[in-house]
Amino acid sequence: MIQKTSHTFHIPVMGLGFTIDTPLKVARFGISSVISIIEHELIEKMRKFHCHENGETYHPITEKEEDYRAKRITEYLNLLDRLIKKQVEKLRAEPFEEGSEIVKYFELLPETSSVKQLYIGMLQLEDSSVKEQIQEQLRRSIVAGSIDVNVMAKVDKTHYDENGEMLPKEFSDALSSFRGYALSNLTSSIVFSAGYNPRLYGYIDAFNDFFPDEKGFLKKKIILKVSDYRSALTQGKILAKKGLWVSEFRIESGLNCGGHAFATDGLLLGPIMEEFKQNRATLQNEVFDICNQALVSREMTPFASLPAMKITVQGGIGTANEDTFLLEHYDVDGTGWASPFLLVPEATNVDNDTLQKMANAQKDDYFLSNASPLGVPFNNFRLTTGESQRLMRIDKNRPGSPCYKKFLSTNTEFTKEPICESSREYINAKIKQIESSDMTAEQKSEKINFLIQRDCLCEGLGVSALLKHDINPAHKLTAVTICPGPNLAYFSGIFSLKQMVDHIYGRTNILNSLKRPNMFINELVLYVDYYKNQLNKQVENLSMAQIRTLKAFHTNLLSGIDYYKSLASSFKNETERYIEEMKEELSALEHTILTLNLPFEVVAK
Repeated sequence: MIQKTSHTFHIPVMGLGFTIDTPLKVARFGISSVISIIEHELIEKMRKFHCHENGETYHPITEKEEDYRAKRITEYLNLLDRLIKKQVEKLRAEPFEEGSEIVKYFELLPETSSVKQLYIGMLQLEDSSVKEQIQEQLRRSIVAGSIDVNVMAKVDKTHYDENGEMLPKEFSDALSSFRGYALSNLTSSIVFSAGYNPRLYGYIDAFNDFFPDEKGFLKKKIILKVSDYRSALTQGKILAKKGLWVSEFRIESGLNCGGHAFATDGLLLGPIMEEFKQNRATLQNEVFDICNQALVSREMTPFASLPAMKITVQGGIGTANEDTFLLEHYDVDGTGWASPFLLVPEATNVDNDTLQKMANAQKDDYFLSNASPLGVPFNNFRLTTGESQRLMRIDKNRPGSPCYKKFLSTNTEFTKEPICESSREYINAKIKQIESSDMTAEQKSEKINFLIQRDCLCEGLGVSALLKHDINPAHKLTAVTICPGPNLAYFSGIFSLKQMVDHIYGRTNILNSLKRPNMFINELVLYVDYYKNQLNKQVENLSMAQIRTLKAFHTNLLSGIDYYKSLASSFKNETERYIEEMKEELSALEHTILTLNLPFEVVAK
């Protein structure tokens, strides 16, 4: 395991606005977090707000300026960098007194931290001169959390000028966002999520900050969010051939997560982590050899020794025991805790109305929806104003949303330029097409009902940040969409940063009274339900490709259950009863799978 930073967890990106300024809230306490940088309009509004709040001069970057998308991102990130450095300087200068932020910094650290142990020892000293010496040592040890950024690789709309001419590829959404980060002053990491984008990956090597200097130091690092080992190895090699090193592979549960749910073919998180554990050295060495050869061919300084390659995991973690198990059993370098932080106003941007509803929500209020125009299942919350607005529009016979930001405009079925599948324009055109088809009335109704579940994510996932900071949203679109993972059902209430961090490290327990199975069981239940839904969707005359996919899903689920049965005894921090219940749950789920009416049994040979 690589030497850890201040904390063993990070706060992943959430939506467009929920973590847009989270570094300003938590970085001075050594906590790393990730912000989305695709929504440049929101970023510009937040830059204006934080400039005014902190006495900084605000110079607007208008849409009339060349490359305004990238410039807005660069300036916002530079602002965060300056402000956080000032915060840390102020924190370092504070006295070690109850209620001070410097005390909070050290109190939040995990007990496994050597710095935390030094702090605890300092508190017990009676000699004032020695105590002051240790305090100075502690001040020097303070390290801010990283200001990391996220780009959904495939959210990469091409743009056109006022004459309708296509702009060069460098001005697409993903490339503009990436360039905004690449040109910033930050020393941090960029997370690429949601798949492989050749255009984006082919652009990274245009910026020197992603290559090692003479000492092997990387000013800007690459993190890949991946679903399995094969994807990590493939993408790692693609980048290595350009001389680009992947500093971290961030593994996320396919379904037990917030936001878009990119389901695997039944591969479960435990077996995926096991494969990374067994092949970590192979992954690192193979990519290292390719990367150094590429650096030499580019006449750049190769790495003198094997650079750090972190493995981290996130998605559905809910207890300190689960967190510790992932760190120790799979030897990972950190964990990600996302959705629970939506209940921490000190860390994230959730408007008060949505916050109160989530604090008192029931398990059924969290659901996997068809809201995303990308056609990917989307974790959703029923009690939002966004969901109410969607239903109201349907009642008024005006399904769909006005589309102003167009970040997810990918469909050209009815138009020359791409439009969003959540837009009123697309939905109306699609409904007319369905109604004029020769499908049965039942089939038409089913397809239309599925279609009108689509919602506007560009507005809904960002507006909460504006509402929390009393900033007027454009076009008066105040309806909030929020995307917590199903794991949030086990947390009720509104919590302080200290309460949440203490929960992560096992110093307190803030779970509600709802019986909560192990995170691996929770994910398995989600996959079994997903698999049953997929089987129900299948029509007669399955293609061979469909059959192979369903068979692989079936096999992977059963293989995963076998793995978990053998793993159960490794949960050393859990009670015997806990382990027995886990085995019982596994057997019950195995029985469910084996008794399904499978459409491919005849061709199983």
